[in-house]
Amino acid sequence: MSIEIVQRNLLNILEAISDAVTSSSATQRCRLVAVSKTKPAELIESCYTQGQRHFGENYVQELEEKSAVLAQKCQEIRWHFIGQVQSNKIGKICNSPGIWCVETVETEKHARLFDKEWSKYGATSSPLRVFVQVNTSEEENKGGIRISEAPKLAEFIRKECMNLKFDGFMTIGSFDNSHSSGVNPDFEKLFNVRQQWAEQIGEAAESVELSMGMSDDFLQAIHQGSTSVRVGSKLFGAREYKNK
Repeated sequence: MSIEIVQRNLLNILEAISDAVTSSSATQRCRLVAVSKTKPAELIESCYTQGQRHFGENYVQELEEKSAVLAQKCQEIRWHFIGQVQSNKIGKICNSPGIWCVETVETEKHARLFDKEWSKYGATSSPLRVFVQVNTSEEENKGGIRISEAPKLAEFIRKECMNLKFDGFMTIGSFDNSHSSGVNPDFEKLFNVRQQWAEQIGEAAESVELSMGMSDDFLQAIHQGSTSVRVGSKLFGAREYKNK
């Protein structure tokens, strides 16, 4: 896909997000995370020149390579890791230039490891933002913690991981629910998880993020309270995988 088309797609998506926020009673803000999985650094840079700052990567190797290539050209870039976390790759994630948020923390073990690795950056560094990934669809092939355990993990991060900042809850949800009309039950469940967590600790629910919604359902997600949507194929086109 050409740079011109990608830039046009970006402007159209941002306009659609703005319109959805304006017409939504559930949210007053929503961030676009441009998911650049399998896409070259040139297309990421083309979006950056149009003002886009938040980008998401699923694979650690791609995050490492692209963040290094773009570190000087795109100094304000904010990378989100949105793939499955592996213990032996946490150091590499934390060492990637511009890493800003990890959206897929689902165990206390991984939270502790991120806390330990991020501490190596020194006391002057900002905390690493993390989301608790929740398996709202309860599918075996989906990552994420059980709904009932999500508030507990969020509170563990908030109290025990001094180098991390618990920033919200994230879900992927089921394919069927994301391609159905009307209220998405996965989004509704994540919204309720945040409400439960807020009630337990006496905080305003709106103080933390809800990362839900992708290319096919991000507008519905916004209407159900999403504050961060992850859009890839609608922006960059179909993913491009090399033949194995």
